[in-house]
Amino acid sequence: MPELGPRPPPSPAPGGVHRVRTYLAFDFGLKRVGVASGNTLTGTAQPLRTVAATGDARFAAIARLVDEWQPDALVVGVPFHPDGAEHENTLRARRFARQLHGRLRLDVHEVDERYTTTEAHSEGAGDLDAASAALILEQYLRSVS
Repeated sequence: MPELGPRPPPSPAPGGVHRVRTYLAFDFGLKRVGVASGNTLTGTAQPLRTVAATGDARFAAIARLVDEWQPDALVVGVPFHPDGAEHENTLRARRFARQLHGRLRLDVHEVDERYTTTEAHSEGAGDLDAASAALILEQYLRSVS
């Protein structure tokens, strides 16, 4: 799946240990965006919250989360039909990813997010959007480990 911005290689710290990279992930929706955080040390993510805003208010709330969490990069879930075909929300999620990159100047990685809401629901998540964002981020973290 294409990425916005180059994927930086892990940065070795002194002694050859790789630097821990932190991420914020987003489960995009027209009315709500689920948010999760995670890192490469644990390879896990935790749901943070759902941003229930649109337009500039949405991006202002996300910018505050970025200021608070100081991620190295962002991850956006991009939906597809079960057969892998794109649909209208695929294009909307990709536009959202481009807007994040343009506004926040962070690398944005896209992840296929098929079935994350179904999985979050089956796990009994209280906040489906944030739990879906955590699943998206964990999928990304598995792909870079």
